[in-house]
Amino acid sequence: MERVIQPPLVDTTACLCRVDAGLKTVAGAKKYVPGAKLCLQPDIKPSIHPTRQKPPRDRNRNQSPLLPGLPDDLAIACLIRVPRIEHCKLRLVCKRWYRLLAGNFFYSLRKNLTIAEEWIYIMKRDRDRKISWHAFDPIYQLWQALPPVPREYSEALDFGCAVLSGCHLYLFGGKDPVKGSMRRVVYYSARTNKWHRAPDMLRRRHFFSCCVINNCLYVAGGENEGTHRSLRSAEVYDPNKNRWSFISDMSTAMVPFIGVVYEGKWFLKGLGSRRQVLSEVYEPENDSWCPVYDGMVAGWRNPCTTINGHLYALECKDGCKLRIYDKTTGSWSKHIDSKMHLGNSKAFEAAALLPLNGKLCIVRNNLSISLVDVSKSDHGRVVSAEHLWETISGKGHFKTLVANFLSNLAGGNRHKNRVVHCQVLQA
Repeated sequence: MERVIQPPLVDTTACLCRVDAGLKTVAGAKKYVPGAKLCLQPDIKPSIHPTRQKPPRDRNRNQSPLLPGLPDDLAIACLIRVPRIEHCKLRLVCKRWYRLLAGNFFYSLRKNLTIAEEWIYIMKRDRDRKISWHAFDPIYQLWQALPPVPREYSEALDFGCAVLSGCHLYLFGGKDPVKGSMRRVVYYSARTNKWHRAPDMLRRRHFFSCCVINNCLYVAGGENEGTHRSLRSAEVYDPNKNRWSFISDMSTAMVPFIGVVYEGKWFLKGLGSRRQVLSEVYEPENDSWCPVYDGMVAGWRNPCTTINGHLYALECKDGCKLRIYDKTTGSWSKHIDSKMHLGNSKAFEAAALLPLNGKLCIVRNNLSISLVDVSKSDHGRVVSAEHLWETISGKGHFKTLVANFLSNLAGGNRHKNRVVHCQVLQA
């Protein structure tokens, strides 16, 4: 009598779906393997190529610490106190340090602990009419090289420049020598040291005015190549929504040549379509424009800025005398004089006035920088205090000073190496 050969049983711990590659399910496997039991693995997947489950990976176990012998939180507490001028070297140490300094967490901690440093970023137009820029560290008094500006702004004219969130420098609008007025917007991050794109403006324009109120970027007036050269339109960019939107038009079309934010309002002064001088003020709360003719606008000069609720403007071209607006009298009768005037040369002409670490910073075309500690001045009377002024001598300053002096003696182009924009970024 012949013996009946029974098929082998599958072990109870084995997965039946592995018996035959052609069997799609456990039920199908049991049908062709009589007497076998179901698989005891509760997480079996009906797949002909089941994947092995890997244990959860603990990243901290496989990663090396930021600083040997210290927990990462203490290591970060040490790294955020490293001077900003050394951050470019920190990024080269390892991938973990690079990722740490490339994110917002690192610099947000520095800002919250009030140890973030402010640098001066200066854009100038060289003798080839191209835009170049550098950063100046006022603590170590050193100039830092920066990535070149985007190609569309290397030769652009009359474009806007503003800072949002304290660390993002925006370039927008302007006039391309070939294509004309632009809507393009780009921004540079002081935290990543890179350029990025942003949404284009709604209207092409150049030679306009801009300001920042409540971390929103406002743009108004200017010109374009259309039928109506002078513009009345105005728009605002909200970085939280990442979009532009129109605001109320100005009362009249204007090409602004001076603007400032004072007491939450935006004051503008410029030329109308008939080359007449116009002055308007914008109130963001009401989204309204109205003409203004008070004493502040009448004696207003450029450059100007506000700090600690006070409005300041430069009295002389070399920026060695400050005017202070007195709100009670509505006049510019008070002054702060350094008593060290440099002359009327284009090289010594003041190009920007801006706040820096609680002081007023004056930047000239020869890249010399002066600081005025206005917090120590007496706002109740006319002040003449030379001890409030401080001149910063950065690396390369003497070379630039000599070059400008020789250029003036040789009768060179007076518009060479002129400062176009100057801003302060924090990181």
